[in-house]
Amino acid sequence: MRIHCKVVVITVCLGVVLLLYFLGGNAADDSPLKEVAEDYYFPTSSGLGNIVASKLTKKPLDELHILQKQPLTDRKEAKVVRGNAIAKRQRSDMGLGRLSSKRARAEEVMHLAVVACGNRLDETLTMVKSALLFSIKRIKFHIFAEDPLASQFEKKLSQWDRAISNKFQYSIYPITFSVGNAEEWKKLFKPCAAQRLFLPVILKDVDSLLYVDTDVLFLRPMDDMWSFLKAFNTTQLAAMAPEHEIPKIGWYSRFARHPFYGVTGVNSGVMLMNLTRIRRTLFKNSMIPSGLSWEDLLHPLYQKYKNHITWGDQDLLNIIFHYNPESLYTFPCQWNYRPDHCMYGSNCKGAEQEGVSILHGNRGVYHDDKQPAFKVVYDAIHEYPFEDNMFQSLFYPLQTKFLDTVNTLCGRIPQVFLKQVEKTMRTVYEKKVIRHVKPPPK
Repeated sequence: MRIHCKVVVITVCLGVVLLLYFLGGNAADDSPLKEVAEDYYFPTSSGLGNIVASKLTKKPLDELHILQKQPLTDRKEAKVVRGNAIAKRQRSDMGLGRLSSKRARAEEVMHLAVVACGNRLDETLTMVKSALLFSIKRIKFHIFAEDPLASQFEKKLSQWDRAISNKFQYSIYPITFSVGNAEEWKKLFKPCAAQRLFLPVILKDVDSLLYVDTDVLFLRPMDDMWSFLKAFNTTQLAAMAPEHEIPKIGWYSRFARHPFYGVTGVNSGVMLMNLTRIRRTLFKNSMIPSGLSWEDLLHPLYQKYKNHITWGDQDLLNIIFHYNPESLYTFPCQWNYRPDHCMYGSNCKGAEQEGVSILHGNRGVYHDDKQPAFKVVYDAIHEYPFEDNMFQSLFYPLQTKFLDTVNTLCGRIPQVFLKQVEKTMRTVYEKKVIRHVKPPPK
């Protein structure tokens, strides 16, 4: 009897051992943790790796315990179901990613307008080149030009290297004025300059826009100027720089025969606009107490002040913002740096500290020898080939030629002109050369 009991006990023990052995063998053959690890891995180069991984790693741990308790066939079925669910979720995330990336691309386009008439072709193209050299986001150029210039713009822009042409889009428009006498508007101050007043009316599908004169050069990314739009408060709809920093030597404060903005007036050669707000606003004025829309205001305002204005459309803008000061944001002088800031002694502290951000060569200084410092910068950008190294073919020649201007009124402070250019070029160079490698998944 004892022997019989012993045999039974030994048999039961062997059965338990064999059962545990088979169960352990199956688990070793197909580890649930290994399955989970495989399912959770996504290559970071897909662009969605971080998003997907962060979502999937939050999977409840209870699911892992359930998988461990399931038989092999059930686990494989569960793996297939879970894999399908993950694939579906991944496709959904990718769809959202594409949608968000499309939105991001749409938001990343900056709009820049310029008006060119007469012999301004090369000057305008040099401005466009300076904007493209340093900017990060894509730019949509709105070029308003006389008929003879339109085909020349088309020809020149189509000849630029594909790597550069991929960074921008452009549209060319005829010179048009929606109210009043077109010929009268066209001859106001400089040829076609009054066209900028009609941009909110013509570009109805554009929300925000930077307008610049043809004699403007960007010495840092346009993106930085574009960011001023975020600094607008709820009533501001445009931004310009003061006409002068010192009232005692400012033109408006000494000679103006009409109302103007602030103490020294504003210069309209660089003007950032929220066109949507401009179109929706009724502007206070000295003619009608109830206010007028932008389009309805322009012609009667011109008719009232045409015998008292000297600088054409800029004077009209000063009158508008004199009566609507809450609508204007003023940015510092280094964003519209002109000969007036250095020919009477340096009076732009922002440029002394940070360097010039946008150079405005008004009074034709790019094309004569009155202010060689301005001409040196223009010539360097004008002659620079897009495909060349910027330090070797742009900055070093600029730096060398600037030595010849140090005895002139504006050239005696070269760091004002060169500081921002060097900083911007260094940033562009680092972005092109340095490669940021993501660590491999653990």
